[in-house]
This record gives sequence, C-alpha cells and structure tokens, in this order.
Amino acid sequence: MKTATRQKLLAGGAAVAAAAAVAVALPMTQASGASGGPGPASVGADATNLSLGAGSDGSSKASGTSYGNVRDGDMGTYWSPAGSTGRISIKWDTATTVASINIREAAGAVGAIGSWRVVNNDTGATLASGAGAGAITFAATSLRKINFEITSSTGTPRVAEFETYAPGGTTPPPTTPPPTTPPPTTPPPTTPPPTTPPPSGGTLYVAPTGTDGAAGTEANPTTLTSAITRIAAGGTIYLRGGTYRYSQTITIGQGNNGTSSARKNIFAYPGETPILNFSAQSEDPANRGLAVGGSYWHIRGIIVERAGDNGILLAGNNNIIERTVTRHNRDSGLQLSRLVANAPRDQWPSNNLVVSTVSHDNVDSDGEDADGFAPKLTVGPGNVFRYTVAHNNIDDGYDLYTKSDTGAIGAVTIESSLAYGNGTLSNGGQAGAGDRNGYKLGGEDIGVNHIVRGNIAYDNGKHGFTYNRNLGTMQVSNNASIGNTERNFTFDGGSSVFRNNTSCDGGSNDKIVGNSDSSNQFWSGTNGSRCSQYSGALGWSFASDGRLVVTFGGRVVIP
Repeated sequence: MKTATRQKLLAGGAAVAAAAAVAVALPMTQASGASGGPGPASVGADATNLSLGAGSDGSSKASGTSYGNVRDGDMGTYWSPAGSTGRISIKWDTATTVASINIREAAGAVGAIGSWRVVNNDTGATLASGAGAGAITFAATSLRKINFEITSSTGTPRVAEFETYAPGGTTPPPTTPPPTTPPPTTPPPTTPPPTTPPPSGGTLYVAPTGTDGAAGTEANPTTLTSAITRIAAGGTIYLRGGTYRYSQTITIGQGNNGTSSARKNIFAYPGETPILNFSAQSEDPANRGLAVGGSYWHIRGIIVERAGDNGILLAGNNNIIERTVTRHNRDSGLQLSRLVANAPRDQWPSNNLVVSTVSHDNVDSDGEDADGFAPKLTVGPGNVFRYTVAHNNIDDGYDLYTKSDTGAIGAVTIESSLAYGNGTLSNGGQAGAGDRNGYKLGGEDIGVNHIVRGNIAYDNGKHGFTYNRNLGTMQVSNNASIGNTERNFTFDGGSSVFRNNTSCDGGSNDKIVGNSDSSNQFWSGTNGSRCSQYSGALGWSFASDGRLVVTFGGRVVIP
C-alpha cells in the first residue's frame, strides 16, 4: 500500500499552499435579534480569538462533550448542556477586554440555539441578549469571565466554538491589502537623528531592503530585528515577500510580550511569502533561526529555513504559530524547549498552539537529531499541535522525548495531524542513525499523559506511533497508521487508553499494552474493514479555514 505521495491545493476561494500559506478569517454568521451592541459585525482577517489559550467552564455538559471543546479551534468537537438550556463560559487569569463574541454551532445542530443572553460573570450585568447563534457585539468590557447563557433551544444545542474578540476585532475584513501609507512630502532620512529613536506603533512594515532606523511604513520599511523591539501590544509587523538573509539568530526576548487581549503579531503581507534564510550560519546548537522567548505573540505565513540548529525555538507562553513552514534546518524544524539553560520548570514553554504548520526535510550532520516538531526535554503544560504536517525529516516526525536529568514534561496534545516519510529526505537521502518514527511519544520510562487523536502516520522508516518507553496513561484515539516499515503501533508498556485506532499493512504485528477494546483494528497480519479507504496515493492540503485535508486515492479520509 506504499504508493506515491502528492500535495495539492484546494480549489475554491484563495488556494493555500503548504509552503506559503496566508491566513484568512474563519467564517462567521450574524446572530439575529441581538440587543445591547452597536450593530452587525464580522471579524477582521487579523482579529485574534482570545479564547485560544483561555479557560472554560459551564453549568453542565452532556455525555461525550467537554467545556474545553469550545476553545480548541476545532469545529468537529463541541459542548452541549445536559438538557436544552445551559451556560458555557470563557475565563482568563487576568482582566481581559472583550467587545464581541462569535457562537459557532456544530454540524447537525445549526439553528438549534434559540434565545440567549451574554453576561459579565464578574458583575452579573447582561451585556447583550437575543436569539440565534453567530456574531454578537456589545460595549467593550473588561472582565475575567464571560458567560453565554442559552435560555431556549430546539433540540440539544451544540456549541463548537465560543470565540471572543477585543475591540477593533469587529471591523469588516478588508478586501484589499492593508492601506498604503502616503509617502512623506520630503524623502525620509535613511537613519534618524541621533537624539530621535525610530518610531514605534500599531503597524510596522518590514522588507528585505529595510533599514533599522527607518519609519517602518510601506514606503520606508524597517528590519525585523528593529520592528520586534518597537511593535506595541496589539500591533502587527507585516513582512513583505522575498528572502531575508541572516547570519545571527532573530530573538524575541523574554519580557517582550503581548497580552491575552492584545497579541503582538508577525504576519506575512497579504499575498506575499517572506522567507527567513539562515544558510550563513554554521551547524551549532547556538545557531537557531527564530527564537521566541516572549509570550502572546502570533506568527503567521512565514518560511524559516537552513538555520544552524532549530528553525524556530518556541520558548515563551501562550503563543500561536500558524501557517508557517520550517524546512532544511540542521536540527528540528520547530522545537519547544526552555530558552535559557537551567531555567526552572516554571519558565518552560506552556500553552502554545502550533496550527496549520509544516516542517520537512530537516537534517543534521549526524543524521539523528533533526525532527519535524520537537516538544521535548523541557516543555510545560498545555501545548497543542493541530492540523500540522511533519514529513521527510531525517529523524522523527514528532519527538516528545523525556530524560531522567530533567524529568517529565507537560502533557502535549497532537491532533488532526500527519507524519509521513520520516527517516528519508524528499531527495531520497537517508542516515543510519535516525530513529525514523512518525510519532515518538516519550523516553526513559517517564510517564506523561499525552493526548494523541485523529492523526495519520504513513510510510515512516520505523514505527508509526511508538510509546518510546513512556509509561504514562496516554489517550490514543481515532488515529490511522499505514505502511510503516516496522510496527504501525508499538506500545510495550504503560497504561494508555486506545480507542478507534486503525492499522493497515504493518511491517510487523502491532504491540499494545494498556486499555484497548474492540473499537480498534490493529495489524496482526491482515487488514481490517476500515483499511480499504487508505489505498492509493497520499495527498494533503489546507482548506481555507486552516483545516488539514488528507486524501488517499483522491478520497478524503478522517481517521
């Protein structure tokens, strides 16, 4: 069943290339009959959903649903109350200013929500009321917890996403690129006067030809290193297309933070592809490409390549890496680990989201360290990989290794993602020392309760999914593993829970120790009934909303 792999673009709207994706806004509907807000609204293309990385709770939940499902960015999961009415809430550790919400109903229950009210849980004040799901606006309010209370419905409501937005996130999305700043009436100086620092602000523009002291307008762009130190919380750095050549690491330092309601953004300029190229670096553990030590940053639409170590080191908290590509780096493409050696556990990166992102063809000279994604060694809790693709890396696709020196890492969630061809580069190159797994989930008999769900492992050079001596209780569900060289699933110890997994054409029989039932179809020499859908060439693409779409033989598959 090992057949050719192809990558395609989805038609319809703006196609999204995996190597140069530019984010677009998720679709929104408008709630009917809303009162208390300034009127109809939609979420702009650069609006940040404040619910990502926040907390949630509610009045009750139906069996099989979760409060956390309303803030995971996944329309395939949802919360339902135990009856026809109930409350679902989003909450933050610190006061957060919210001016609009978007209630998105899951498939099969669109239109079920009847009357509702939005309540400031801190004070009990009603912010808005009306009927029907969709976008709801109200006067900007600083609060720590916001409630959406369903007071009537037809059937059982299913809330897939409870999105929250700061003021300014409710302007209509632009139909053209960001407005061009009028040129100055006199040519700007190439460097500012010695006593005048370059301006900071809400929007800065960066180009390969930019200079540190430039104003950061479209007509007079600055550099990325300068813009990072100047951008205000809530502001956006737009990177123009082209290749940026660096010999030193670009660092977002600790303390250079946005906030939960006003992230700092680094976005590709609409329709263009910025490439951060670090080929001038030598191979050395100190030579990362982009090191993110700050918190509440959102990086979208860039390519990072050929760094002397990791392409991106993600070391801060509550960051989002979206529609980004790391490739041809000389260690793991994107690694989560502490920024500073010997940093204590409370400084390990936590609550980061890597979404709709690709890491491929990363290779080190020893052929044993360069993974696609590596949340390992010194990682805090709450990190999520969603709709990601790791392929043709010399070592593993995903590496969650732990060692006794540093102990257990925080539980990582990997969902709706793909690992294929790891252990062999796209050009056919191989190295004998690489582990070559699709998903490597542990190390050195240390138990960590990772969540691994809805993923596909295909044609990797060793195992598809391996516990790698993780003796914890992992949740391993709805995964498919096809045609890997050795075992598709190898779990020789621990107490992990296995549900609805599918294994086809394994190199040898799967090994499962833990809680497994008949919903699984593991490989023991023959294919189960679900394997017929995993025949033909592998294809994959990103839909316009960022979802990963995987096909076999042209047929869309969902494990």
